Amino acid sequence: MTQSYDADVAIVGYGPTGVTAALTLAGNGVRAVALERDKDLYPRARAVTVDDWTMRIFQDIGIDERIEKKIDPQRALRWITYDGTELVRVDRPGSDLGRAARAYNIYQPTMEAELREAAREYGVTVHYGEEVTGIEQDADGVTVTSTDTVTGGTRTLRARYAIGADGGSGPTRGRIGRRLLGDTGEVTWVVIDCRVKRWWPDRDVLTFWSDKERPVVDIALSAGNHRWEIPLKPDETPADYPTGAEVWPLLEALGVTPDDVEIHQHAFYRHHVRMADSWRTGRVFLAGDAAHLMPPWAGAGMQTGMRDAHDLGWKLARVLKGELPESWLDTYEAERRPSAAFYTALAVDLGQVIKQEKSGMESELNAPPLLSGGWVRGPVGGGSIVGRMVPQPVVGDSRGRMTRLDDLLGHDFVLLGDDLDPTTLLSEREKAGWDALGARYVAVRPRTSYTRGPDELVDLDEVLLSWLRRHGARAVALRPDKFVAAADTHGLAVPA
Repeated sequence: MTQSYDADVAIVGYGPTGVTAALTLAGNGVRAVALERDKDLYPRARAVTVDDWTMRIFQDIGIDERIEKKIDPQRALRWITYDGTELVRVDRPGSDLGRAARAYNIYQPTMEAELREAAREYGVTVHYGEEVTGIEQDADGVTVTSTDTVTGGTRTLRARYAIGADGGSGPTRGRIGRRLLGDTGEVTWVVIDCRVKRWWPDRDVLTFWSDKERPVVDIALSAGNHRWEIPLKPDETPADYPTGAEVWPLLEALGVTPDDVEIHQHAFYRHHVRMADSWRTGRVFLAGDAAHLMPPWAGAGMQTGMRDAHDLGWKLARVLKGELPESWLDTYEAERRPSAAFYTALAVDLGQVIKQEKSGMESELNAPPLLSGGWVRGPVGGGSIVGRMVPQPVVGDSRGRMTRLDDLLGHDFVLLGDDLDPTTLLSEREKAGWDALGARYVAVRPRTSYTRGPDELVDLDEVLLSWLRRHGARAVALRPDKFVAAADTHGLAVPA
């Protein structure tokens, strides 16, 4: 009996994580349908930044240029005290991942609206105003039941897989028998969003006001917005700040006046450090805040969820199309959980720095993307090239075109060789393994050489070849997400 499906993947929740999953799936030719309880976009700016890793994901799904028009480059970070003493300033280094900047300031409602519009253009089906009331699964698929929040009518959808992206308080996690473990901080924070009325010195520098009692995050948002995040004292409650009038003294203590900004809105929240005991039950996966919650200090909460969605999305697409075995889905949590744990710990440590309870951390804030496990061969970390993301310079091809590396690599598994055909380093069995994944074999030639075949690249700025040689590798195997899966230094066979 032939199964009938309404979609390949049902997505519960349509915030940044859900829409990134939808875009990734649609971009890989997979039918996705999303269900979102709220009819309108959430109006508050929760996340404040994206970095070059996230921008590279946007590039992969074809939306980076339209997003870049909605955000602003972030040039530096600094830590200062209330008396104006600058403790340390860190200039953002340049990006190795093919972007104009290492980090960008965003205004989440504007960026999220652009993501949703892109998904609409990609043909993603979204049912707004529908609350998911049931998820049941069997050996062949998932049945999702939803209720219209206005009419009370019900809908039943059948999909092969489902993604729970409905946030930390969403019910999907509980419906699949998973628990959220960890703690919630005791301190309540007030988030003050403002419209900028005039420029002030270092307005575009991400500023942490270091103070044991009242540490503050002070950050420029894009589109002429600015935000301050300020903790309440133990004897204060949200009831003490019912309107903007009561909030103003908090800003004035930082030297901010009504000449500088207009308060747009303010809200209260507490920090969470929590993670689900497992991110999967059968055919249902958790992503984003449904799987993990972290303090906002490192600006990585939303981005970690979007990276979850991209990782899960491209893997699900290939499994659904028969290009990869179903066992590949086991790599999702194996790869993404350590990354979420890293950024959670980074956020906790950064909070201690701001409170003057810890020092340092500049290098951690600029840590490059890294896989610490999963579908890789050989050791990761240290001086190993395995698990690292390949740099993205502008390269040339055999037909004389010059463009960013990813635009020429596409979405394939690719083996790159240092001025050699990487197949010359493979055994017959190893090549058969990569051929089964549809891999391409690309020689990277120096700019002083001729190309010798149709599928070769020229390292115009001597970035790729120097990167390979710095790590002692003659050839590497890249995954579709541009992480190194294997290198000749530890064997080029397809990872288990």
